[in-house]
Amino acid sequence: MKIFIVPATYNEKDNIEKFIITLEEEVFPKIKNHEMHILVADDNSPDGTGEIVKKLMKKYKNLGINQGPKKGLGAAYVRAMGYAIEKEGADVVVSIDADFQHDLLKIPAFIEKIDKGYDVVIGTRYSDGGSIPENWPVQRKIFSVVANLFVRSVFMRFNIHDWTGGFRAIRKEVFEKEKEEMKEFNGYIFQIAFLHKAVRDGFTIGEVPFHFSDRTLGSSKIAPLSYIMNVVWFVITTRIKEIATGSFGKFLVVGGIGFVLNAVILKILHDTYKIDPFFANLVGAAVAIFSNYNLNNIWTFKEHKIHGMVQYLWKMVQFYATSVFGVVFIQSGVIFIGDKIIGPDIIFHFGPVAIRYYMIYFVLGTGLLLIWNFFIYSKFIWKKKK
Repeated sequence: MKIFIVPATYNEKDNIEKFIITLEEEVFPKIKNHEMHILVADDNSPDGTGEIVKKLMKKYKNLGINQGPKKGLGAAYVRAMGYAIEKEGADVVVSIDADFQHDLLKIPAFIEKIDKGYDVVIGTRYSDGGSIPENWPVQRKIFSVVANLFVRSVFMRFNIHDWTGGFRAIRKEVFEKEKEEMKEFNGYIFQIAFLHKAVRDGFTIGEVPFHFSDRTLGSSKIAPLSYIMNVVWFVITTRIKEIATGSFGKFLVVGGIGFVLNAVILKILHDTYKIDPFFANLVGAAVAIFSNYNLNNIWTFKEHKIHGMVQYLWKMVQFYATSVFGVVFIQSGVIFIGDKIIGPDIIFHFGPVAIRYYMIYFVLGTGLLLIWNFFIYSKFIWKKKK
């Protein structure tokens, strides 16, 4: 394979020469059966970084430079990686800092993971022996760890340990798939956004632990407060969009329709016909379950739609069984407990609105039921076929 190491640089004259020489003379000789190149992604550094690279290009024929206006880290990677793949025929591109914060000697381990079939390989500081500098102030260590935990938790992707790092090997197929969407992420959010979209599209992710070192020369380009705000905004808004447009969002809509049916029937049977709220809820739930089953089948889980009358009826039996379990033991159970402990007809006044307590029990029980149902339906009723 043709592999390009792509360091993004801006004012790195103090590091770039040593960085290139280390790659050429210490790292590349350890990598067999691959054609190794360096393409420096320089944002027209005014300190002469580009001139140093061009001077070294006379000595190292596998060294090149891709220069452009300073628009941010993400823009530099999209520009240079795109050039490496489209113009130079790169099969793999490796993003890396040129300030020695990333361990260059770990690059062969990244290539080994690529050889094993992984689509993206990321350097991790937070698992399997990876680490951050011991001399970092406590607040910086806390921010670093908490930031990654925040991303992992919101995205619900705990198997990936380092979302914010920039030490990565990427197959050209992955870059080509994601590059158009990446053009809107010019800054450091590029790292999180690219990995998120690669995971979303089903690419396999490998990890290589490494020790993250403090830079000794030059200065960091990250503005901490701005970066934190951008991370929080991107992660939360992206997750909301995923939920709203994904199967869970559709599931909520279907569940909302079932909720209204259930609530209307419950209220009519209890208030008009004086039926005990426990049994009135069972009737409403039976109607809601039938509605939910059919709407989920033709919309929420349409990719795994149930076909054929026999399978349709058999899955309906399973659907009712799992749903009834949830309704009886979770939803109606909450109503029953609230009814016996507090009472069904006590009125809760919310401003001018008077709400009977049994409706509050109903809402609370429905919330717990919602979590149970989505898990069971996606894992058993409309489970993905291997």
